[in-house]
Amino acid sequence: MRQGIVKPVRHPLPIPALAGVSLVLWAAWLGWDQHRDVQPDGTTTGPYAAWQVIGLLLTLLAAVYWAASRRYVAGAVIGTTAGLTVAAYFDWSDDSSGLFMVGVGMVMMGSLIATAVACAVIASAKRHGRRIRA
Repeated sequence: MRQGIVKPVRHPLPIPALAGVSLVLWAAWLGWDQHRDVQPDGTTTGPYAAWQVIGLLLTLLAAVYWAASRRYVAGAVIGTTAGLTVAAYFDWSDDSSGLFMVGVGMVMMGSLIATAVACAVIASAKRHGRRIRA
């Protein structure tokens, strides 16, 4: 029987596992930095520095690689997207302007697309790597 690059969602464990990993990594990398930096000209930046976001992405990539290389692509995409979306919602929900939902929506769509592309590339590379060695 031929198997594709995606396992059916018979094993639902990767979904909550990756959602939990995403929540924990968000808290570790971004959750502790809640203040904006005021520049000398009066403009504000932040609250996150570029190195924090890059660190979050690289550590999430390790978890996504683990799941995608085992062909749990649906679990990786759904779990990571859900975890990052929930983390962004709770982190930004105290915004008085109400525009935090726009940011949460952008996090959801961005993580969905980026994780799906990363999983497709990883699963495809693992699949073709096995075919070449055989």
